[in-house]
Amino acid sequence: MQRRAAVISVVFFLVIGAGAYSLIATASTPSVSFENPEYSLAQGDEFSVPGSDQAYTVSSITEEEESGGHGGGTTLVRSGELTYVNESARYTETWDNESTVTLDGTDYRVEIANVSDPSEATLVELYNETAILRADSNADNETVTRDGERYVVINDSTLVSVDEYFPENETRTVAEGDSFGYNNQSVTVAAVETSGVTVEWFAPEENTVTVDNEANLTLSGQQYLAYFPDGETLVLTQNYDSYQAQLSEIEHYHETENGLWGVAIVSFTTSILLVGMAFLPSRY
Repeated sequence: MQRRAAVISVVFFLVIGAGAYSLIATASTPSVSFENPEYSLAQGDEFSVPGSDQAYTVSSITEEEESGGHGGGTTLVRSGELTYVNESARYTETWDNESTVTLDGTDYRVEIANVSDPSEATLVELYNETAILRADSNADNETVTRDGERYVVINDSTLVSVDEYFPENETRTVAEGDSFGYNNQSVTVAAVETSGVTVEWFAPEENTVTVDNEANLTLSGQQYLAYFPDGETLVLTQNYDSYQAQLSEIEHYHETENGLWGVAIVSFTTSILLVGMAFLPSRY
């Protein structure tokens, strides 16, 4: 009778355990999906958001496995990048006081008066002494110094002061608000300070936006949820209610799955214990 009762109990727990395991094996794990999202994009697709003329391009979609470390297995990580061009990005450059700047092929030294609030700077031409001397067949190619003064030697004997020989330095004045050509750009003097002159110009600039999976993404003032259902598609949606509901459903599924695993493990363990106990030798 003892063994018969044990067999009946074992069958009962096996049925319960098998039923729990079959539910685990046949159930499909729910995943996040969206019907009619605002955007479903592939690499190379271009789009713009409502109320904005800014165009965005999906420049990349990546899918990589990252190790959890210490035997934690791997995780599939999806991400992407968007690029857009700001057609009027602001660029600046500062010319330090006493530095050299080249305008229209001519080098100038930047000179700023030592006053509390300068509004302009003077650009003093830096002529090429060597080139001028080499172009003059009557002059030596190098200057000489006599009693602390520099001279140009003419016809091997005549000394001419460099101030008399070389042309007077050309000067240019640049003030805040002035515009002129520089490095193939039209620049404007944005500020003049005792430390230097800041010029600005506007030109196109390409920018990159990193897109993380299941993260918020703001484009032209509009916020979206970014989601990668696979390694080739980027979904942008504003349906946060659906997203939260699906997360709750997935969490409930895993809780139920864990409970069924517990039932299966307990049932199979109990069956093994009952079998072992049923065949223990009787003391009587």
